[in-house]
Amino acid sequence: MLNILSLLIGAVALFLGIFAFVPFLGWAYWFIIPMALVGVGLGMLSRSKSGRNLNLVVIVVGVLRLMLGGGII
Repeated sequence: MLNILSLLIGAVALFLGIFAFVPFLGWAYWFIIPMALVGVGLGMLSRSKSGRNLNLVVIVVGVLRLMLGGGII
């Protein structure tokens, strides 16, 4: 059950992350990364690792995007 919840959080974060990849919307990753961190926490509590891995990918992409944009753009 926790893995399904983690996957749902990861899917929402991924959708928002794709939307925030547009120029001048990079600031949205400041909200997406904490959401994905909650998903990672739930994914760590479950037996399956797919939800955790999805959220980790979202976090890595978000951090890289923030680094490229200087944290704002």
